Amino acid sequence: MCGIVGYIGQKKACPILIEGLRQLEYRGYDSAGISVINENGIFTAKSAGRVQELENKIGEKEVFGEVGIAHTRWATHGKPSDKNSHPHGDCKNNISVVHNGIIENYRELKDFLIKKKHKFSSETDSEVVAHLLEEFSKKMDFKLAVFEALKLIKGTYGLAIINSREPEKIIVARNGSPLVMGIGDGEYIIASDTSAIVRHTDKVIYFDDGEVAEITRDGFNVTNIRNKNIKKSITTLDWTVEKSQKGGFDHFMLKEIFEQPETIFNSIRGRYISTEGNAKLGGMEGVIDRIRKVEKIVIVGCGTARLAGMVGEYMLEEYAGIPTEVDYAHEFRYRKSVIDEKTALIAISQSGETADTLAAVREAKEKGALTLGIVNVVGSTIARETDAGVYTHSGPEIAVASTKAFTSQLAVMTLITVLFGRQRQMSLVTGQRIIRELDQIPAKIKKILSDNKEILKVAKKYHQYENFAYLGRKYNHPIAFEGAIKLKELTYIHAEGFASGEMKHGPIAMIDGNFPCVFVAPRDSVYEKNFSGIQEIKARGGKVIAIATVGDKEMAKVADDVIYIPKTLEMLTPILAAIPLQLFAYHMAVLNKKDVDKPRNLAKSVTVE
Repeated sequence: MCGIVGYIGQKKACPILIEGLRQLEYRGYDSAGISVINENGIFTAKSAGRVQELENKIGEKEVFGEVGIAHTRWATHGKPSDKNSHPHGDCKNNISVVHNGIIENYRELKDFLIKKKHKFSSETDSEVVAHLLEEFSKKMDFKLAVFEALKLIKGTYGLAIINSREPEKIIVARNGSPLVMGIGDGEYIIASDTSAIVRHTDKVIYFDDGEVAEITRDGFNVTNIRNKNIKKSITTLDWTVEKSQKGGFDHFMLKEIFEQPETIFNSIRGRYISTEGNAKLGGMEGVIDRIRKVEKIVIVGCGTARLAGMVGEYMLEEYAGIPTEVDYAHEFRYRKSVIDEKTALIAISQSGETADTLAAVREAKEKGALTLGIVNVVGSTIARETDAGVYTHSGPEIAVASTKAFTSQLAVMTLITVLFGRQRQMSLVTGQRIIRELDQIPAKIKKILSDNKEILKVAKKYHQYENFAYLGRKYNHPIAFEGAIKLKELTYIHAEGFASGEMKHGPIAMIDGNFPCVFVAPRDSVYEKNFSGIQEIKARGGKVIAIATVGDKEMAKVADDVIYIPKTLEMLTPILAAIPLQLFAYHMAVLNKKDVDKPRNLAKSVTVE
C-alpha cells in the first residue's frame, strides 16, 4: 500500500527512482510520481495509472539531478488522478513531499494554512505537509520546521522530503508507516521496503516510529522529533535480486506457488528435534519461562494471515490444550479484550508492517500480555516490537495474493503448537509423529504441483461461472475461506467461504447448476459429515469440485471433479489443501485475462488503518 523511494548519491536519480517504483508495484497503487532537484529547482512529473504511464509522461526528457524522491499512491483522500498523485509541493515549488499513511487532522491543518494564504492543488491529506513546512520555514531552519510540522500532525506517516534551497539533502520521518534506508557506496536509497533497495546494496537500517533522519551524500543523522540523536544498527539483508525475479514463470504468483516445497523446508529447517518430538525455536528461547505460564492465547491478523491463525486455533486447542481465540486485528483495539500477563498474543503478518496488527501488538503489551510474532520480513516493525517470535523465511513474496507466505505461516504455527504442547500434556510419541509428518510436507507439495495440468483442466471447465461456494470443516474450515479469498482477489468472481455445517442453515438456498461448490474434504475426522454435505449439494443440482485424499474412490463417484492431495495428519491437511486452491484461482484468473500479480484495488502491505 503506497510506496516511497528516495535517492541521494553520485548517479542520476531519475532512473534509480523509476526502477525503485517498479520494484514496489506489487504493493498495490493507482498513480505514481517523481521529484528531482536540479539547477533549475525541482522537476516533478506524476500520473494516474501504472509506473509506465509516468515514464510515458517523462518521455525522452533528460532529467538531471542526483537527489530525488518518488511515490506510488494507493488512494485514501481524493480519487486517483494526476493532481492527487504524489509528490506534493508547496506554493512556490521549493519543497516536495511524498507521504505514506493518513493525516487524521488534515482538515484542521488545511483550514489553518488557507487562512495563511496557502493555495492547495489537490484533494489529498498529504499536501498539508508541504505547506506546513513552507509556513514554518519562513521563520526557522528547515529541519526545525520539519520538527514543528510533525508535532502538529496526528495520524500515521512515512515521509521523504526535499527542498531546493537545501539541494544536497533528503529528510525522512516515520510514525506508523515503514521506512528503510539502504547504505551504498557514496549513496543512500530510501524506500518503503527492501525490494526497492536490494539491487543496490544489502546493508540497511530500519527507521522506528518517532525518528527523523537527515541524509546527505556524506552520511546521515537520526534523531527523535525533539532533535536528540539516536544510534542505529546496520542489518544485512538475507535475500537477493534473483530471488525476486520470475525465474522463467509467467507470473510471480505461479513462481511463488511452485516455491512452496522450498519455502516450507526453509520455515522448518533446524527448528525441531525429531528424537525429542519437540520444536527448537531460537526466537522464542528468551521467553520460554513466560510461555510455560500462558493460560490463554489470542491470535490476531488480517486477511489470509488471520485465516492462518484460525487453523492455529484448532492446532493449539487440540494439541496444546490452551484456550485460543482468533480476532481480526483491526477490531482488537475496539472491544474490551480480556487479557493479562498470562495471555499470549500471536501476531501474524507477512510484511511485519500491517498497521492494524501492529496496533493490536501495542495494545496487548499495554495490558501485560506476552506478544509473539510470526512474520516474514526480518527487521520489520512487528518483528522488533513483539517480545519474541519466529521468522517464516519464505523469501520475498511479490504477487499481491499470498501463497507461500500463508503455507509457511501454517508450518510455523505447527512448530509453535508442538513447543507449547510439549510443555504441557503432549506426549513424546505425539510430538514425534507431528514432526515426522511435517518433515514430509515439502515432498507432498511437490506431488500436488506435478498435477498442475489436471488442475488447469478443471479451471477450464469452470472459468465462466460467476458464483462459487467454498466449504470445509474443522481444520479446513479456514481453508474454505482462503480458497474463496484467492478466487475473489484474482478473478473478481463472486465467491464465498462457508463452514460446511452452515450450508443447511441458509446458504444452500443459493445452490443450483450455476453455483458450483468447492468442497475441501480430505479423509479426516469429519470426512463423513463432509461427504453427506456433498450429497446434499448434488441432490439440489449443484456442481461439486472436491479436494480429496489420494485413493478416495468414493469421492470420485459423487463429485463432478476431484483434485487429490496426499494423506497426512489431519492438522497438516490445510497446508496441502491450500496448494490446489491457489493453482485453481491462478488458472481461473489467467483464463479470464486478469492481472494475476497486481489485482485491482488491492495492496500487498496495508500500512494504514
